Parts: sequence; structure tokens; C-alpha cells
Amino acid sequence: MTPEKRAPEQSANGNKNRIGLTVADYRGAKSTLCPGCGHDAITGSIIQAAFEAGIEPHRVAKLSGIGCSSKTPAYFLSRSHGFNAVHGRMPSIATGVSVANRSLTLLGVSGDGDTASIGLGQFLHLVRRNVPLLYIVENNGVYGLTKGQFSATADVGSKAKSGRVNELMPIDVCALAIELGCGFVARSFSGDPKQLRPILKAALSHRGTAVVDVISPCVTFNNHEGSTKSYLNVKEHDAPLHDIFFIPRYENIEVDYAPGESREVTLHDGSRITLKKLGEDYDPGDALRALETIHHGRQEDKFVTGLLYVDPDKEPFEQDLKLVETPLASLPLEKVRPPKEVLDEVMSGLMTGKA
Repeated sequence: MTPEKRAPEQSANGNKNRIGLTVADYRGAKSTLCPGCGHDAITGSIIQAAFEAGIEPHRVAKLSGIGCSSKTPAYFLSRSHGFNAVHGRMPSIATGVSVANRSLTLLGVSGDGDTASIGLGQFLHLVRRNVPLLYIVENNGVYGLTKGQFSATADVGSKAKSGRVNELMPIDVCALAIELGCGFVARSFSGDPKQLRPILKAALSHRGTAVVDVISPCVTFNNHEGSTKSYLNVKEHDAPLHDIFFIPRYENIEVDYAPGESREVTLHDGSRITLKKLGEDYDPGDALRALETIHHGRQEDKFVTGLLYVDPDKEPFEQDLKLVETPLASLPLEKVRPPKEVLDEVMSGLMTGKA
């Protein structure tokens, strides 16, 4: 059975997934965003991806900052944990959650302002540390909550609804993530769930930081003629690298593509990503090629989408910290609180300058 033909939601359990939950179990509150907002389409893809992957909602921690995008965690996985941080500070909270309870699946939703402006420093250090987090950037190129000013990801030449033209170079979060050694970097479009859903499922199986930049048109302030991130412009300039299929570790599905037409990447948990070539021999394991592809796409006025780079062998954050298997939040007090003699030794060292 090939990936194109399978329908995970139509299993032997009818409309239930492998852990016995329905799609409704992965939904959240009703959206308060503008009708037609690309962010709501991303929410739909997250719900479907989590359902098909059989993620246990109560083992998920949703994290966000400030902005239209950061409101969206309320609209999916209502049975999960959640924390809405201050503007641009979601990576710090995610790092703390990861250290306290590494058994949780971390899913962060941010925006282009929350990530590439006020939160840029936090984003960069999160990537450097390889904190195990699916980091979704809902990228519309504007500040939707403050009347549509250009954000740091707005393209040169893009025209605002007010008529102003952006003259500043954009920050490309995918290029930055690859430069800093991120082990999973992808770009997609909110209006392409066929591509976005398998990317999200693969990112959820990645054990380190997974950055997924999703172009998401703002229907109120950035969906007009002259905007490079309008729905129509993205559709016309979308340049997919490949068709992408995700095969979970618990499913044995054979891929029948002819040799040379597909590339398979095995993640640490045994899940597989299968990429079917679309016109070029693209290697997602080549960081330099990924950066070159991003830059060429910008020069040719194209949004290159797909799995840009993956390194399934990159050491995760918890190994660098030498964390124990048991979540720190579950350890008894006597295991985490140093005894008096240890604290006295630390204080003595501080007093003598030997600490």
C-alpha cells in the first residue's frame, strides 16, 4: 500500500486513531481570528497531524508568545498543557519545560514578529541548544495586532496596505536555523495541507529543535495586490522541492517509487520520511545545498517549500545537560535538594574565590 492511498483516520477503529481518539479530541476553543486567516488553516493541519500521529494530548505542552499566531494554541489540543509567554520569550519557557519534564512533547507556535524581531535572540539560542521543540512560525510578514506594519520577515519590495513599500532586507528564519545547526528545517504554506501535515508529523518525531516556517497570509492587512505574502502571490510563486510522505515507526508501509525517484530519511525513533523528487535531485542532508536553494529562491522571487534540511543524528539538548531519564518534576525532594554539607561547600568556595 503506497503512502498516497493510505488514510490513517479511516482505520479498523472507524473514525478513531491508533490510541482510540477522534479528531474532535484534538480540537480546542473556537477561533477568534479574522475569517479566512491562514493561521486557522495551520491549526487545522496541526489537529489532523496530531490525530494521525496518535499523539496523546495530555503529554503535550503548547507554548507561545504574543501575537495573532500566539493565540492559536487555544484552538487545538484542549486536553494538553499550555503556557502563553510574554512577547518573544517562548524559547526560555520551552527550555524550562524541557528540563523539568522531558517526557512531554513540546509544541511551540510563534509569529514572524515574536520570532524574528523581539524574540530573535531567544530563537537563535534555542536552536543552538537543540531544545526538543517543534517550533512553528506562522509567518505573514506583518504585525496583525498593531494595524499591519512590516515585520522583520517582510520581503524587499512588498507593498503594505497603506501603500508603503518595504526597503529592508528580510530575516529568513529557515536560513538562520540551518546556519546554527538546527537538525530539522522546513518551509510550507498554510494553504497546502497536503504538504504541511506530513512535515508536521515528521517534525513531531524529531528529537531536537524542529523549525517549520509556514507562510500564512493575513487576510486583513497583507492579502492585497503588491503584497508578496498574499494568498495569490504565494500560490503563484510556490516552488515545492518534493512531495513528502511520513511513515510512523508503528506502520510497515512499503514505498514503490522507482530507484532514483525518491529519498528516504530514517528518524531516531524508526519513523521514516520519504521524499519524492520533483524535477531536481535535492539532498535534504546537505546544509550548504539547503542554504543555496533558499538564496536562489529569493533571487528568483520564489517561495521554496518542503523539507529543506534534516540531521536525525544531532545530539539532543538533554544529552548535553546529562539529564536523568526520570523527569526532574517527578523526582522526590531528597533527590533534587542538595544536603547542607554540599551547600556549605559551595558557599565556602564563593567566599574563598575557588567556586
